[in-house]
Amino acid sequence: MSQDSTAVPEAARKLSGRRRREIVAVLLFSGGPIFESSIPLSVFGIDRQDAGVPRYRLLVCAGEDGPLRTTGGLELTAPYGLEAMSRAGTVVVPAWRSITSPPPPEALDALRRAHEEGARIVGLCTGAFVLAAAGLLDGRPATTHWMYAPTLAKRYPSVHVDPRELFVDDGDVLTSAGTAAGIDLCLHIVRTDHGTEAAGALARRLVVPPRRSGGQERYLDRSLPEEIGADPLAEVVAWALEHLHEQFDVETLAARAYMSRRTFDRRFRSLTGSAPLQWLITQRVLQAQRLLETSDYSVDEVAGRCGFRSPVALRGHFRRQLGSSPAAYRAAYRARRPQSEMHSVASGLPAGGQGGDSVPQQGRRTAAAAQAGPSATTSAASSNHEPGKPGSDVYAPGRPTLPGQRDRPVG
Repeated sequence: MSQDSTAVPEAARKLSGRRRREIVAVLLFSGGPIFESSIPLSVFGIDRQDAGVPRYRLLVCAGEDGPLRTTGGLELTAPYGLEAMSRAGTVVVPAWRSITSPPPPEALDALRRAHEEGARIVGLCTGAFVLAAAGLLDGRPATTHWMYAPTLAKRYPSVHVDPRELFVDDGDVLTSAGTAAGIDLCLHIVRTDHGTEAAGALARRLVVPPRRSGGQERYLDRSLPEEIGADPLAEVVAWALEHLHEQFDVETLAARAYMSRRTFDRRFRSLTGSAPLQWLITQRVLQAQRLLETSDYSVDEVAGRCGFRSPVALRGHFRRQLGSSPAAYRAAYRARRPQSEMHSVASGLPAGGQGGDSVPQQGRRTAAAAQAGPSATTSAASSNHEPGKPGSDVYAPGRPTLPGQRDRPVG
């Protein structure tokens, strides 16, 4: 379902008679970060009827015995326990303390029961791991913070994880990316329940945009899960990163791994949660970003140095991933940075630093830029898609690649 859709899906279950749509239960656990935990409390727990925002009734429920310890050593005492969730039409899990530890079985049972009785279940950021542990994301599209998306995809292979989205609305189960995206999803819920004007009024009170465009691509780190270091595919990944300036495709990588294309796709996906073609495209775009930021190469030269077959291919992938053309990206990047800092980047010095013979940036290509190779990698990718729409190929283990991608060389 699209981020912008406000229609109630036909697949949504009928709400049990003892549950009320206006009641929102927020499930808290010890060790959860206070910022993420406070988002649904602020959105659904404050009476803003004077601003035109319909009122919700908030039930803050402890998912385990308290006191609940949170950021900075603070201790919280939730006024309700798991039994109060039986009245809620919406249940929000704002965060989970550890992506490597299982949530309490009692809390998982309560979530399953709420879902069976028609409640809308929401996981913000790492809260998606709790929903996945309860089996509520099986066979569904979902998202989480880009940093944890590979782990979610690997641990729960039946979940179609898409790290590009700010949030995913699959009707009766919704998930979001990191902190700010939790606000986006809560506003989306208000918009779904009460319309655009109510969501807009709430956004003005919170001093945030009523809805943000784009996804998580611009925030992606350049790292893969640590597990890759001990895997035989690590060698192939390292070779790809060192040779991004060359034109090669996924078939080349599969051959270097001594695997068939199908086996390579499956192994790469199980290791990283990402489709190898989309990973490769993303690495080339990231390399293009670095060269646009740190050198004076023309866009045509950048395309060649990043392994794209033409500047047109670079522009298409760059726009899909970052929402602007390479030229516009460079101009905006330089406009944001002081001239002294740009000079420091060009000369290889820290911003504001002194040293050696300084040469004006204009007309100069630094040795660092000329030899630039990515220092690390990213575990997610971008393709032309409708925001929030299920069916994305990225981080969806066991699903077929997008039409036309299997045999097409990158660029």
